[in-house]
Amino acid sequence: MDIKIKITDRKGVLHEIDAPTDMNMNLMEVVRAFELAPEGTIGICGGMAMCASCQCYVKSDHQLPEMSDDEEAMLSEAFNVKDNSRLGCQLHISEDMDGLEVELAPEEL
Repeated sequence: MDIKIKITDRKGVLHEIDAPTDMNMNLMEVVRAFELAPEGTIGICGGMAMCASCQCYVKSDHQLPEMSDDEEAMLSEAFNVKDNSRLGCQLHISEDMDGLEVELAPEEL
């Protein structure tokens, strides 16, 4: 089953995409699959919560899984962090996320 997700890229462009729930993908992988961020600017650590290149701001009121200690530690050191920041690699696409709205955080240079 696919769910609808709205992703605002780093240029402020809104993309409405259909994300598969049956492929065990995370949000960072979806962003890469749909090429919503330039190659090499997102998911640099490969989804291990060891960089913050996939940081995003959750705009909708979804109940998301609790942050792991690794994710929390990474966000405590990252730039441009807000109260609604999450690492895309730690958010696995599930049916509960239908209608999710996120915005990619600015690139850390």
